Amino acid sequence: MIVICGPPGVGKTTIATRVRDRLAERDVPVRLYHSDDFSSRTYEQLAEQAGSAPAAGVTLVDGTFYRRKWQTQFRTLGDVRFVHVTASLETCLERNRRRGDSISEQGVHVVYREFEAPDADLEIDTDQCGPTVAVDRIVTAIETWGEHNAAPPAENRLS
Repeated sequence: MIVICGPPGVGKTTIATRVRDRLAERDVPVRLYHSDDFSSRTYEQLAEQAGSAPAAGVTLVDGTFYRRKWQTQFRTLGDVRFVHVTASLETCLERNRRRGDSISEQGVHVVYREFEAPDADLEIDTDQCGPTVAVDRIVTAIETWGEHNAAPPAENRLS
C-alpha cells in the first residue's frame, strides 16, 4: 500500500492518478482511494476500504494525512509506504485557487501549519519537479519496494 500525503494543493491527486495510470499500462493491478471521496470519518473509511483491498497488486491512497494518528492507523494495515509530497505554502495556495472544488484559504493555511510530517519512505518536492518526474520516482520506488518484499527463489530458501 502506498500512501501519498501532503497539504492541500501540493499535487497528491494528480500524482496518484498518474501513478495509477502508469501501473495500469504495465498491467499491474492497482486500486486508488481518494480522501476527497469521503465526507465523514474520512480516515476510518479510507482504512476500511484500503485495508480490505485484494492483496495482489498495488493499493494507492491519496489524502492529507496531516495528523500523526491517521498515519499510525495506516501503518497497522501491513506493508505501507508513505510518499510525502511537499511544496511551498504559496504554491499550495495558488494551486488550490485554480481547483474547481477548492477548500478555503484558511483551511489550506491550517493544514499546512499543523501538518505532522510522516516518517516518509520517499519525499517529493513539487516545487522542484513536475508530475511526470514525481510519477517516475514513485513507480521506481514501488518497483524497488516490491523487490525487497518478494520471496527469494526456491533455490535460495533455507529448509
